[in-house]
Formats: sequence, C-alpha cells, structure tokens
Amino acid sequence: MAQEVQVTKASSLQTSTGQTEGMIRRGAIIGQSDQICASAKPHTSSAVHHHGEQDTIVYALHGHGTVVSDAGKKRQDLAPGDFALIPAWAEHQEVNDSAEEVTWIITRSGRAPVVENLAGWEATK
Repeated sequence: MAQEVQVTKASSLQTSTGQTEGMIRRGAIIGQSDQICASAKPHTSSAVHHHGEQDTIVYALHGHGTVVSDAGKKRQDLAPGDFALIPAWAEHQEVNDSAEEVTWIITRSGRAPVVENLAGWEATK
C-alpha cells in the first residue's frame, strides 16, 4: 500500500543534522528520505569535512557558492541551476565569498546525514 504524502513546512526545518561552522544545514525529511537543504551566510565557509560512505548531490538554488576539494587546490563555482556530485569520503569545503546567502538542495545516499568534520585536509598529511 502507498504511503501518505509528507510535507515539512519551512518553519519546521531541523538544524539538528550534522553541522560545520559557517554552514547551516536544515533537514526537511530526515529519517523519511535523504534530502536536506543547506544555506551559507555571506562571507563564510564550512570546515573541511566529508560525508563518510554517503555520496552527495548538490543542486544550487540561490546565490553563488564554491566547493573546494583536492586538498584545497581545486575550486568549483556553483551558480543557480548547477549540480555537483561529491563522492563518498571526498574531503571538501563549501565557501560563500559573496555578499548574498547561498541556498543548496542536497540529497545523500543515506537516510540520516553524515558529517565528519576534519581538522584540515587529511589527505595531505
């Protein structure tokens, strides 16, 4: 039998998901599906981190942000309408160098988001 349609209002988004400094992750349907929404305030960046065994797909909804990877050597800009794939275990950092808030819609391969904050680029040690 089909399950009921679930709606989560913007006022009910959860910030109890894994967080990194400079990034606000708001879970919309945690435990029901694996999609979340994230925003980054102007002139901020997340800590270097990875998402364990979870692949991450990012859809840029609003603003212009950057995904930094390859031990800090590679910067890839995302504009509204762009997608990014962050493979499992890939160390990365989200950066918002602009004066506007950035909003990304994120889907992961697990029902509960995994965020492993790192002290720096572990792959270079």
